[in-house]
Amino acid sequence: MTAKPVDETDAVKAAITNDISITRSGAVATIVLNRVRALNALTIDMRAKFAEAIPRLARDTDLYAVLVRSDSPKAFSAGGDVRELIALYKTDPAAACQAFADEYGLNWTLDCFSKPTVSLIDGVVMGSGVGLSIYNTHRVAGERYRFAMPETAIGLFPDVGVAHALSRLPNEVGTFLGLTGRLIGRADAFNLGLVTHCIAAERFPEIEDALADAQTIDPLLDGMHESPGNGDLAPHETLIAECFAANSMEQIMDRLAKVQGEQKGFAEGVMADLAKKSPTALKITLRHLRQASSMGLREVLTMDQRLACRCLQGYDFAEGVRAALIDKDNLPVWKPADLESVSDAEVESYFAPLPSELELELPTREQMQALRI
Repeated sequence: MTAKPVDETDAVKAAITNDISITRSGAVATIVLNRVRALNALTIDMRAKFAEAIPRLARDTDLYAVLVRSDSPKAFSAGGDVRELIALYKTDPAAACQAFADEYGLNWTLDCFSKPTVSLIDGVVMGSGVGLSIYNTHRVAGERYRFAMPETAIGLFPDVGVAHALSRLPNEVGTFLGLTGRLIGRADAFNLGLVTHCIAAERFPEIEDALADAQTIDPLLDGMHESPGNGDLAPHETLIAECFAANSMEQIMDRLAKVQGEQKGFAEGVMADLAKKSPTALKITLRHLRQASSMGLREVLTMDQRLACRCLQGYDFAEGVRAALIDKDNLPVWKPADLESVSDAEVESYFAPLPSELELELPTREQMQALRI
């Protein structure tokens, strides 16, 4: 791609930090995640820089589209910097809860954003990275695309509003993905509607150049799209639909344990995966997914805030982060240690309204449109 200078007269000028850059070239603004050594794990500062740019981009009448990409060859974003959040909670609990609120506010802003937005994803996209991309109008997957919401492995739940999308996927695939945290490739993601186009990563610069020239986005991407074929989940659709339609984690595990025949090995692998997750996080996630299926995104994000603050206050989230990212022993000691010991009352407590100063209050979509977001 030929480098183009940033027009200093544009409403949005180049804004650069060590971890994120926002530049303008012709009719496109490009947001680049470049915290490469950390696989673009999103910090509070990175989210703030992203959020600060959105209103200016929305109101720039000469801007056609916004493009989001990564400088890492391995990841679009491996998620949020949860170590930062855990450390912040120890010194300033309110600030840590507010960090979640700010992130969910950004997710809502992206969903309400008035211009075409394109995420170019080649590599891993997880957690907070999904929150930066799934609300874009166009989500392009390169050959190395891998999607996951692995939060139950660290005592958290699939947040950033993704329960809204997962709960609407067919045949309980969203429940399966939300509970197990398993990675899927671009074929499965395309067939599920999580991405809109599959395009070779070597053509990503071509897309950026074309958008800078204000070429119409749909025929541009449609002309580059290549069929990804069938995904890896297809042979297991019936098993997933039957086992993950159960109303409780105990029932899901029981149904998996009864699987026989050629699907037995797959079922046993899924059971082994689930056995490693936080029992509390699994039960919270299942209930959240069930509720989210009848909620709008704004409501889901409000519930995410309640659950996230409660996870900060609890034990498993900090323990999961310790085991996976600090000590890296991958031996979390969950409390409670098994599904049967997680009571309905305990799960219910996570969903209760927060004190008024911590509750997330998002503008309506109509209010966001009035603000010209």
